[in-house]
Amino acid sequence: MFIIGDISIQDLVKDKEWQELRKSFIGTLISDAPGNVKKLRKFLGSFSSEKKLIIVQNYLTGTGFRVGTISHPDISKLLSEVKENLKKLRSKK
Repeated sequence: MFIIGDISIQDLVKDKEWQELRKSFIGTLISDAPGNVKKLRKFLGSFSSEKKLIIVQNYLTGTGFRVGTISHPDISKLLSEVKENLKKLRSKK
């Protein structure tokens, strides 16, 4: 089980704001990837919340993305930025 501090990934993704955002992607991930990436960027804000970065990384590495069913250059770019920012935050600890 993945844990950040004392919070499991299962508990992280229960976040109400995240759940509402995630639901808004249903049926639009393939047809409006750029629009959904904008929503993800807004959720992430300044990319300084480790919890939000982990939530988005977990989402963007899910099955649909991993097997290539859902793909777009904007998604790939965002995932790279999320990983880079997570690495920076963790190196400061």
